[in-house]
This record gives sequence, structure tokens and C-alpha cells, in this order.
Amino acid sequence: MRLQMANIFLNGFVFGIVFALFGCGGEKPKVFASLNQTASLMGDLPANPLAWSVITSSASRNDSTMSTLYGNDVASQYARTNPDHKYPNGSALSLVTWTQQEDSRWFGAKIPATVKSVEFVLVSSAAGSPSYSYQKFEGTPLKRSSAEEYRVPADRAAELLSQRGAVLP
Repeated sequence: MRLQMANIFLNGFVFGIVFALFGCGGEKPKVFASLNQTASLMGDLPANPLAWSVITSSASRNDSTMSTLYGNDVASQYARTNPDHKYPNGSALSLVTWTQQEDSRWFGAKIPATVKSVEFVLVSSAAGSPSYSYQKFEGTPLKRSSAEEYRVPADRAAELLSQRGAVLP
């Protein structure tokens, strides 16, 4: 019995070594990286928000959309260091919203599909008091669909300015 147990152990050990050396070898399938062209921003935008810093992001299962709020250097620095939403002069925020699609490389994951809208809020100062400019772009290619000017942010501009920055490690 003892010899039989030693023989089973030795066979298992040899099998483990053989499997470790040869079982995982061979050519690995090549995965080619590609850019998600359908999620690109195409159109006449005042700036490229994808070149800015991410302030926060969200996803809506009900609408099957995902959004990312970007900010220029002034806005992103302010969002990370101040709890209030009184962005300083020169701040620019942009919310990019995409429809979602299944990620073919990661089971259960969603990635951006086509751009649904791009919204901008620009903060400026005239005669010491702030003013806010809101613009929304939709369609393919993206075209301005609405524009508003405010002394006190309202409607969608107020919503964008009130979003809290994500906590980063």
C-alpha cells in the first residue's frame, strides 16, 4: 500500500512538471489593439474635451449611456480642491455622453459607442461678476443645437457645475 501511494505521488509530480513545462507553451493568439473610432468626437467643437482632465464619470442603465465630465486645467484643479461649485474665471467644463455597446474583449463590460451629445460650460468674468456660457452639440457630425448665456447658472449649466469631482487615489 505504501509503495502504491508513493507511485501515485510520483506520477502526479511528474505529470505536474510536464504540464508546467509544456502545457501552457506554444504560440499565443495575437490580439491587435484598435481605436474605438465610433466613439470619436467629430464636428465643429469649441475645444477638444478629450484632451482635458477627467473630473467624474457616470453610466445610466436606463438610457444605456455613459458620460464623462472633463475640465480644463483651471476647472479640474478647482474641482479637486474645493467642495463648492463656484468655478473661477477661465474654467471650462464639458460633458461627453455616449451610447453604450458590449465590449467584445471583456465579458459583461460596456464601452462607448456613438457620441450622443457634447455639452460645454465656460466661466468668464465681466466687470467683476461671473458669467456662464452653455452650449450643446448633437448629431453626426456634431453641430451646436443650443446655446445660453447666464449671469447665474441655471438649467443644464447649473447641473454640470454642481457635479462633484471623483475622489482619486
